[in-house]
Amino acid sequence: MVYLLKRAWSESPLNAVLVPMLLLVLLVTLAPLVQAADPVADPAVKGNGYQGAEYWRDVTRGVAGYSATPGNEAGVLINRSGDEWRLVRNQQVKPYGAWLLGGTLLVLVLVFMLLGRNKIKEGRSGRTLKRWDLVDRVLHWSVAGLFVLLALTGLSILYGRHFLLDALGGGFGGFMQFSKLVHNYLGPLFVICLALMLLKWLGRNIFNAVDLRWFARLGGLFGGHPSAGYMNGGEKMWYWVLFFGGVAICATGLVMDFPNFGQLRDTMQDANLIHAGVSLVLICGALAHAYMGSLGTEGVFEGMVSGEVDENWAKQHHNLWYDEAKGHKPPQ
Repeated sequence: MVYLLKRAWSESPLNAVLVPMLLLVLLVTLAPLVQAADPVADPAVKGNGYQGAEYWRDVTRGVAGYSATPGNEAGVLINRSGDEWRLVRNQQVKPYGAWLLGGTLLVLVLVFMLLGRNKIKEGRSGRTLKRWDLVDRVLHWSVAGLFVLLALTGLSILYGRHFLLDALGGGFGGFMQFSKLVHNYLGPLFVICLALMLLKWLGRNIFNAVDLRWFARLGGLFGGHPSAGYMNGGEKMWYWVLFFGGVAICATGLVMDFPNFGQLRDTMQDANLIHAGVSLVLICGALAHAYMGSLGTEGVFEGMVSGEVDENWAKQHHNLWYDEAKGHKPPQ
């Protein structure tokens, strides 16, 4: 430094003044950059005298505030709750859900083998009654079709690596990406169709004393059919399971579909667990509903396809509604 000043003075007295000034400007300019490059020296990172060991201890604990990046939870470098979410998902939701699905299928097979199909006892009359209008049928099949697609893609996402990885080989990644896109984009459409169907059918599914007697006799499972109105007790129970379960899966699905609304990571993880658990329950209920509406009971499926049901079927399963539709005097 002294040598530079002497040489500058020998060349020109003005240089002896300019060289120290340039060096001072250079030091002032580089000092903040050097300080910012040191995470421990940065006051925003270091905090109240934190040293390196304390800093990394807080980082691994998930303490917020150790990043200059703005945004929701951007200062949390390690999310410790992610491990808890993974354990609950892999050690509770997935195995218990698999047992629930397998148990439901086993029960339905046993019911069909032991009890057979619930047939129209008096045979078909050849005369029909209008039961479902066009709007009812469109809503029902829209919800049913979307539910099937969402269930298949959701189960693939949850269990795919256990059953599809070997079968699909190199195509597994592409199939999972396709499943994710289908699930994410059809979800909001399912929300709309389900809401419309539930609102339209709300008035038909209010419980009353007739339904209590229907439940007391187990819906006529082991005897004659108990009285029922337009909807019997079992159908009403499925409606309310779908109502509350549908609200849960739709709300949590939208939370995960639109993370840019500022949800916390813990919120997203909780939504994922609720979404998966409730969806598995609804899938089991849908399997039972599909069985009762097809193989389990004669005459039900055609009613939701054409809107018309046989009069003898109506008298057997919904006698109070049949009497009302035919203008008969209701029984005392």
